[in-house]
Amino acid sequence: MSEVKYPPESIYNILPKEESRIEKQPRYMSKFRPAVVQESRLTKDAMRTMGPAKVEMPSTDKYLKKHSKESKPLGATECSKDAHKTCTCTEKKPPVPARTDNPLMGIHTKRDFIKTATAVPKKPQPICVDTSKGHKQPLENSGLVPKYIKKTDYGKIPTYLQQRNDEKLRAEEEYNRFVKDQREQGALRRLPDEERLAVLENLKKDWDKLHHEYQSLPLFIETMSQKAHKVRLEEEMKQLEKDISLFERFKTIYVSKH
Repeated sequence: MSEVKYPPESIYNILPKEESRIEKQPRYMSKFRPAVVQESRLTKDAMRTMGPAKVEMPSTDKYLKKHSKESKPLGATECSKDAHKTCTCTEKKPPVPARTDNPLMGIHTKRDFIKTATAVPKKPQPICVDTSKGHKQPLENSGLVPKYIKKTDYGKIPTYLQQRNDEKLRAEEEYNRFVKDQREQGALRRLPDEERLAVLENLKKDWDKLHHEYQSLPLFIETMSQKAHKVRLEEEMKQLEKDISLFERFKTIYVSKH
């Protein structure tokens, strides 16, 4: 049933109203809570302390002394503390060397330092930078120095080429000797220029004749005889072209007398 609302000046508003209480559900409690609490106490509570840790108190005679934390120069002695006072050290300086003693070698003195500083500086080693990030290496190992010109066989013909040239010259000499021997025996004769030109002209006429015959063949070749005739014409024309090229290339031609 919905509540009845009265106007604000109604007498019913003077009566006290009962406050409605909302009952909350009991809070959830895990059954493992006691075990977790006990485990946390065993691991954490053992490290807790009340106040500062119990350590051994320093002794009264080990107090901090003046200048005890200042850095001392290497090899300093008690004489360096009071330089104006008389030194009470028991150590003695080494005796003055005798006139006949040899001086110690390998000891650098102030004069040696001055001599080194005033000497002529060394020349820097030549380097080669080969990347944009400044990577460098000695110039001698970079391959840019022409070391090959210092070889003993630089500028000379290699051995295998010399052997090849010798074999070529030997073969030419043997061929010329053979031609000379055959010419002396009368087995070969030199073809005159007029005869060579006449043979060349006849070869060209034969090639023109075969070429005209080849051009007269039909476009569509169906029978086997026509195909064989075409192949024969092509072979004869190729052979004539080789012969014409041979006669045009060589001006001196030898033929057998037989």
